Amino acid sequence: MGLWWWVCGLLLVGFVVGGDGYPEEDLVVRLPGQPKVGFRQYAGYVDVDVKAGRSLFYYFVEAEKDSDHKPLSLWLNGGPGCSSIGGGAFTEFGPFFPKGDGRGLQINSKSWNKASNLLFVESPAGVGWSYSNTSSDYTCGDASTGHYIPQLAVALLDHNEHSNGYKFNIKGVAIGNPLLRLDRDVPATYEFFWSHGMISDEIGLAIMNECDFDDYTFGSPHNVTAACSDAISKANSIVGDYVNNYDVILDATKISLGVDVCMSYERRFYFNLPQVQKALHANRTNLPHSWSMCSGVLNYSDTDGNINILPLLKRIIESRIPVWVFSGDQDSVVPLLGSRTLVRELAHDLKFKVTVPYGTWFHKGQVGGWATEYGHLLTFATVRGAAHMVPYAQPSRALHLFSSFLRGRRLPNTTHPFIDD
Repeated sequence: MGLWWWVCGLLLVGFVVGGDGYPEEDLVVRLPGQPKVGFRQYAGYVDVDVKAGRSLFYYFVEAEKDSDHKPLSLWLNGGPGCSSIGGGAFTEFGPFFPKGDGRGLQINSKSWNKASNLLFVESPAGVGWSYSNTSSDYTCGDASTGHYIPQLAVALLDHNEHSNGYKFNIKGVAIGNPLLRLDRDVPATYEFFWSHGMISDEIGLAIMNECDFDDYTFGSPHNVTAACSDAISKANSIVGDYVNNYDVILDATKISLGVDVCMSYERRFYFNLPQVQKALHANRTNLPHSWSMCSGVLNYSDTDGNINILPLLKRIIESRIPVWVFSGDQDSVVPLLGSRTLVRELAHDLKFKVTVPYGTWFHKGQVGGWATEYGHLLTFATVRGAAHMVPYAQPSRALHLFSSFLRGRRLPNTTHPFIDD
């Protein structure tokens, strides 16, 4: 079994925005080819370790209206090693998308800054324009943001417990198509293939009967038999290059990580324009490589990908912080089948009862997906017709889900929702 790569996005939300905190030297007056807008943007570097010379690049977008009273949402893309600015900000749900010629921008009418202030950080060092002068900083855990965000949230909770000063006001955690636990998420991919008619009964049964995923780890799948390996190889070969694993209903493109091959080229072209980098206060060290969506300079370690994230989510929920796990239902890389089961197991561990039975939620008179809630704090939701990058594939439904999450409201189980997107 080979290593899956994933680029899911997720976010952490806290009401911490205040007008006094804006670094005016980082104000982005206007991006090249940008339409005129009424909100401000900031971009630049945060020096996180001066001694090591490690700095992370960020991009901040104000909410369209009433920004001082809107929450702050932090978005981190996974990969591992993929850009939150290239992904979340300029492909999935930020205020602008690249134009066809790659030299300008167009308005995204379903931008999430309609509901929140947005912060994107390219992390770790070595991703995008983030950098370090210490080579050891380019060793990266092989994780998705299904790991980044829960780990960050727990670190902030630890800080709050031991701090006599500033405390982070975390209002909620949401993670999309996340890798949570290998022994369930890996077999879920092949269950997805089988349930969608992409592999035969014979291959599906061979994987089910011959593969022991209970002790599966990245890098050393020591418990994989020859029969299991053969069945996995056949399944991967059949699906192969003919299906976009991140969006199985989309016709295959030459770039398997992208939903739209043109968007991928336009994005890279735009971010490598000198005038764009100047406007964003980016690439201040003149990096020896061009900007790319996913880093080619990081040395990946397998160990982080093997971590069971459920105990971290349990810690977050026990701190009375709502957690939402959402899944695009056309993603086979980290499919809903694994996430749904693991959320249910987490609810059982928390001794939560079902507070909203599994059922449809609606958006604009149509089924937006399916959702369930446990203990008033843990929600699992699917987004109908969405891919691994949920906001890009289903922008209107994704904004609806995001708005519900921010407001602490359940997704509507009626065709007359109370949220106006």
